[in-house]
Amino acid sequence: MSEKKEGRDVYEAIADPTRRKLLRILADAGELPLYELTAPFQIGRTAVSKHLAILREAGLVTVRKVGRETRYRINAAPLQEIKDWVSFYENFWVEKVSHLKKLLSEE
Repeated sequence: MSEKKEGRDVYEAIADPTRRKLLRILADAGELPLYELTAPFQIGRTAVSKHLAILREAGLVTVRKVGRETRYRINAAPLQEIKDWVSFYENFWVEKVSHLKKLLSEE
């Protein structure tokens, strides 16, 4: 059950280092409950929960109830948008550097 609120985009969600770390933990672990996601941080469970809510609103995290426990899992598909954006600029700079090398070798 993944929900995305209007106005919450992937770039906003990954802007915070805590949220990037949460994504990394989930990418490595698969699926974890809140108490296990809270352990690596120097912030409380409520703060981690708020970060997870932002990731969920951006579609980067899905949740699943197992009894009374809520378990979180990464949904990396929305990160493709960022990969495409970065890839465009990577190609841009590769072309610019190549052109500069060509100009310098002609001198």
